[in-house]
Amino acid sequence: MERYFRTIFGSRILLICGIWNAHYSITAIYSELCNARLPKHWFGGQAKSAFGNAGGGGMSPERKIRILIAKPGLDGHDRGAKVIARGFRDAGFEVIYTGLHQTPEQIVAAAIQEDVDAIGLSSLAGAHDYLFPRVIELLKEKGADDIIVFGGGIVPEEDIPPLTQYGVKAVFAPGTSIEEAVSWVRENVKPRK
Repeated sequence: MERYFRTIFGSRILLICGIWNAHYSITAIYSELCNARLPKHWFGGQAKSAFGNAGGGGMSPERKIRILIAKPGLDGHDRGAKVIARGFRDAGFEVIYTGLHQTPEQIVAAAIQEDVDAIGLSSLAGAHDYLFPRVIELLKEKGADDIIVFGGGIVPEEDIPPLTQYGVKAVFAPGTSIEEAVSWVRENVKPRK
């Protein structure tokens, strides 16, 4: 392995060991070694050098907001969820998209495993009145009720008050702009401790 790195990176092998021991990401290591111009979104809009700050570290001590975007139930329409996931990512949030047909149990397990700060649920199939509260119920059972839950999709106006009473912090209706959703997240979601 060392021979491989020497062949590709020459004398920079010592840098690899130093960075690796400091627990930087592979992306940060690659960027430093190759001086690559990587897309800013790889770093949440903050393409920082792993060697940027004195005192060893250089990486920002502040953790990015982590959001899980999920499509619960049998709803097979995911375009809106993918658009909002990309919008959140482009705004600097770390986004995990679970894909289609997730059970509330799978969503909560993924949220806990990924240590997210918020869960965004998307429902176009009319099962929001069961699925959204079930996710909140499972979060409480698992002791993770500090994870904020918000939703969007085709949710009738009369269904929004019961959802918010159950603990859904916001419900975004069709036509909500990405900027509005990003602004809401920035105002209402903070990295968990």
